[in-house]
Amino acid sequence: MSAAGSTRVPGVNEISTRDRERLIEAALAARENAYSSRGHPPFRVGAALLAADGRVVAGASVDCVSSGERRVRGVLRAVCAERTAMVAAVSEGMRAFRAVAIASDVPQPVSPCGLCRQVLDEFCTRELAVLLVPGDYRARVGAGDAGGGVRVLALGALLPMVDGPFSRMTQG
Repeated sequence: MSAAGSTRVPGVNEISTRDRERLIEAALAARENAYSSRGHPPFRVGAALLAADGRVVAGASVDCVSSGERRVRGVLRAVCAERTAMVAAVSEGMRAFRAVAIASDVPQPVSPCGLCRQVLDEFCTRELAVLLVPGDYRARVGAGDAGGGVRVLALGALLPMVDGPFSRMTQG
């Protein structure tokens, strides 16, 4: 944290301590709404986006098994929290974002899957602050770890070597 009370990582959008906490709490709350089909172990994930205008929009993972196998050609039939948050935000007319927080149940921070990275890239700059929140964030903060184990990086760090013929197709 800088003296001004903000998150500062080179190449990453700076966000205030207040916005950081709002985002993390929204992601943790969204995680509580995650859904996993009966009979399957839950892997709950919540995500929250900070729009350029200051609004926070959250989404939860939804893991459905409509028939038989949980995987189709090795891919889970799930809608990730990052995409549910983005769909909600876009549905409300938002198109510019400064940060995203992603929280799961596991103790170590979890990064977005490839599809979620592509969706984030569609609507966000490479400087988007990505906050990877460990499942035990609150316990860490309660134990005196002021940062709570949150890892902050730029979206661009999650998208190495993507400037090919199909990246950013909408930017003409």
